[in-house]
Amino acid sequence: MTELGDVVRGRRSTRMFLRDKAVPRELLDEAVSLAMRAPSNSNIQPWRIFITSGPRRDRLVEALLEEASVELPVTTGLPEAFLPLRRDLGALVYGSMGIRRHDAEARRMAQLRNWEFFRAPVGAVVCMHRDLGPVDSLGVGMFLQTLVLALTERGLGTCVQVSIAAYPETLREQLDIPDELTVLCGLAIGYPDPTFPGNYLAVPRNPVENNVVFLDS
Repeated sequence: MTELGDVVRGRRSTRMFLRDKAVPRELLDEAVSLAMRAPSNSNIQPWRIFITSGPRRDRLVEALLEEASVELPVTTGLPEAFLPLRRDLGALVYGSMGIRRHDAEARRMAQLRNWEFFRAPVGAVVCMHRDLGPVDSLGVGMFLQTLVLALTERGLGTCVQVSIAAYPETLREQLDIPDELTVLCGLAIGYPDPTFPGNYLAVPRNPVENNVVFLDS
């Protein structure tokens, strides 16, 4: 059994998958079953996830790309003060792919891969009931983190994708997602493409003291 610390440190946001290498259903079942152990407020288990592959996944990707190809959506969702952090990450991600800062067309093509789940054979959409609030979204986050780590432990790559939520009506139509569910994000699942340099990007983290306060006296 892999040590938990190794799994956490080994997780990466995979941005290119082996499209033709199928993900065994039993690995998905195992990972989801583990993620269902995540804690939640009053044990309401607020997460809802729609996992798609095969022809259904392909039809979804086709519909998403049709919309995104017309005009890329604005998906920042961040206050102005936090935007420099996004720009810093973008520089790292595009730099790892060898895309120059002012190469607008190359950046656009890289962005479009978001809506094909970075070519992953399995795509998922994570939702929560519209009447629930921030406390319950914590439970969804813990479920999602547990799922991602369980998939990592089984040799699979993942990428949590806020961009997928930019087209909720397309997702509802293609995956039969009920109106009472709010679409939160997407999740790409598959085997990482070992030839893609962006898959080896190690994104830095803050020193612990930047985010954590210990109060001892």
